[in-house]
Amino acid sequence: MKLIYLLASAALLTTACKKSFLNSPPLGQLSKDQLAEKSGVETVIIGAYSVLNGQIDQASNAFNSPASNWSFGDVTSDDAYKGGGGTGDQNNIHKMETFTVDATSLDAQRKWMACFEGINRANQALRLIKAATGYDEALRNQRIAEMRFLRGHFYFDLKQIYNKVPYVDETAEKKDDYYVSNEALTSDQLWAKIEEDFKAGINVLPNTQTTQPGRPTRFAAWAYLTKTYIFQKKWAEAKSAADTVILKGNYSLMPNFSDTFTPENDNGREIVFAVQHSINDGSTNSYNGSIGDRLFPIGGPYWPGAQYGFLRPSQNLVNSFKTNAAGLPVGDNVDLTPADFVDPRLDHSVAREGIPFLDLPEAYSTTWIRDLATYGPYSLKKRLVSPLGPHWLRVNPYTNDLNYYVIRYPDVLLWKAEASIESGDYETGRLLINQVRRRARDGKKVQKLTGGDAANYNVAEYAAPFAGHDDALNALKMERRLEFCLEGRRFFDLVRWGDAGVVINTYLAVEKTKRSYLSIANFQVGKNEYQPIPQNEIDLSKGALKQNPGY
Repeated sequence: MKLIYLLASAALLTTACKKSFLNSPPLGQLSKDQLAEKSGVETVIIGAYSVLNGQIDQASNAFNSPASNWSFGDVTSDDAYKGGGGTGDQNNIHKMETFTVDATSLDAQRKWMACFEGINRANQALRLIKAATGYDEALRNQRIAEMRFLRGHFYFDLKQIYNKVPYVDETAEKKDDYYVSNEALTSDQLWAKIEEDFKAGINVLPNTQTTQPGRPTRFAAWAYLTKTYIFQKKWAEAKSAADTVILKGNYSLMPNFSDTFTPENDNGREIVFAVQHSINDGSTNSYNGSIGDRLFPIGGPYWPGAQYGFLRPSQNLVNSFKTNAAGLPVGDNVDLTPADFVDPRLDHSVAREGIPFLDLPEAYSTTWIRDLATYGPYSLKKRLVSPLGPHWLRVNPYTNDLNYYVIRYPDVLLWKAEASIESGDYETGRLLINQVRRRARDGKKVQKLTGGDAANYNVAEYAAPFAGHDDALNALKMERRLEFCLEGRRFFDLVRWGDAGVVINTYLAVEKTKRSYLSIANFQVGKNEYQPIPQNEIDLSKGALKQNPGY
């Protein structure tokens, strides 16, 4: 009898009010008869969702395959240093940061494995759903759309990280079906496959997922489709898809930027699709938590035992939050001083000396962190939760239950802004950018422990029309950086804009004078836009997989 083996983790399905996860019991083995019925197939479906957080086996190293892409999308950009206890600590990520990575990279291998594990589970579920008894047709079609959405998500991640990947759908059942060339499809053809998976949910998925917000909605499918269009520069299609989300999706910005990044609000009104996290839920080793981001806690007096301090904001990122007297970005990369005006999102995103940290009774101190000499004085703030509350696990693996936001509503607003600008409609772009900036202007600022603003906060809307395409696009690019820093997006934006080589090498030229370990770093255009195809995957592929250029 053929048996299916799955992980016991089920990182999905919260209720609207609390993190009450539907945890599957240890699955062990499911018989052929069980897999022919709805109840058994639903377990397989949960197994497909469970790998969204990057955890694919019993090793607690999903930080090598993080859902948040912090190493692939932040550390490789101008936003962040690797952090940790020096360059030898997770040296594989150090090599990514310095662009000395090769095809034996552990992270390139683990991320590849995680994505294809997700794809395999989605494909497996699709085969079973179509044949199982016990489904009414509406639910059957909805589950098919969910699995196609997940498959589209995993393939999108693979596309932006590796570019050329083999495409396998649910028709692959025999071993030989998986020996597929990563050059069998052109880039356009692979994008079309990803588009098709998101389109499959547009007319089938529900408008909302009130009781199980971990499942995708119709508007999440529209939003992800918008993203695929943006990456292909399909501006008209992107505008139309974004409009559907904006006009019909019932999303809005939280009043305060910082409120978005709290577990209490992480299925809130600006979250379009998120990876669900949970702790203290009975799962093995709390693997339903933020396992891919477990190296973020900074130690010191409030994170005992978890002195990791990875994903350290760069000086360049901090400088980007500087504003002028009119409240607009300066963009000069001159090191920030206490007298400068700053966008208030800086102190919601980055921990700075003397600035209050979340709800702690004292301000952040650089004495809390590791290796100040190598990685500088700043620490991550945006995606940490208070160590005083119930949302952080105080024992290994030190996970929290803050979701990872794959798509936020401001993503959609700024995608439409970008598509409008690229279509010559600079005024629509300005109004949408201003909508995001208005929240930063009007929302809650970080306060001193004794009261009053913790810094010289000054951010304003763009009052005058943009002078032209470059002016408008530069404003859009800056806004995406400020709004989404340290959320795993920056590097992929730079690549799709065609800016990666110039921006990163310009950044490195200055940073090398501050961080000596970056002296070996150099971004090679035509190579470093993508990670290498893992060598062991090439070796096992019977010649089907070809390496990316330069590796």
